Amino acid sequence: MNKNEKNTRCGFVSVIGMPNAGKSTLINALVGQKITIVSSRVQTTRNRVLGIITERDTQMILIDTPGIFDAKKTLERAMVGAAFDALDESDIVFHIVDASMKSAPENNARLIKRLPKNKPVFLILNKTDQVKKPDLLKQAQALNESYDYTATLMISALKEQGVKDIISTVEAYLPQGEWLFDEDQVTDMPMRLLAAEITREKIFNRLYREVPAATFVETEHWEEFDNGSVKINQIIYVQRDSQKPIILGKGGQQIKKIGQEAREELERIMERQVHLKLFVKVQKDWMEKPEMLRLMGLIE
Repeated sequence: MNKNEKNTRCGFVSVIGMPNAGKSTLINALVGQKITIVSSRVQTTRNRVLGIITERDTQMILIDTPGIFDAKKTLERAMVGAAFDALDESDIVFHIVDASMKSAPENNARLIKRLPKNKPVFLILNKTDQVKKPDLLKQAQALNESYDYTATLMISALKEQGVKDIISTVEAYLPQGEWLFDEDQVTDMPMRLLAAEITREKIFNRLYREVPAATFVETEHWEEFDNGSVKINQIIYVQRDSQKPIILGKGGQQIKKIGQEAREELERIMERQVHLKLFVKVQKDWMEKPEMLRLMGLIE
């Protein structure tokens, strides 16, 4: 049951930043397990994933958002719009900045202009293990001169350095109230959607240069058996005929490897046997279709 004592705290935290700032990596580290996919290529996060952290008398609900970039296409505009919407819906904002990025204050200028003035906003400098201390302090000073942050925290999400300090620093700023989720729940993302996202991550990581970001995975069929195993059929959508053989690979070897990596990770997460079948379908201009954006939860 959810706690409802007067001394409990519960609130939403929007995690916002430029592409590849480390938002998803941080959320996974805070939650303690993988709930959102991670890739070195930009525009990986499309859905607004909710990660749930429950410690002591505090429940912190993290909203992972797409990175802020110059959006031109319908999907891109929906992604950036979802990120900015999260600012209005949250009680607290985490502004994640890649401290190893040159000219971080200048590159984050557009985002900083949209940061709210009526709620706590924490500057979280990530990848600090890659930056010399004098340069790091200069970055922090310049960013704090551009916006009045509640506090500045320095971390390495990948190495999980300084991550736990975030919870202890921020929890006092969350509003008092009942927990919204059970204390053992770590995300509200349906497993069908998480399974599709895991497969999309494997495509990105394996075909980083060959396949554009315009790839979408849908879990079409999900069947559970009495022995505890599950059968999952997924469709990988690409935009052009020329992209289909790249996903398939010679003799179907590429899609076989993608499926194997996705299946192994799903079995670790779900702790049961998974039978995964992947199919590739050409859907021209899927990024412009409202029904696809609804599947991703970007529009209603």
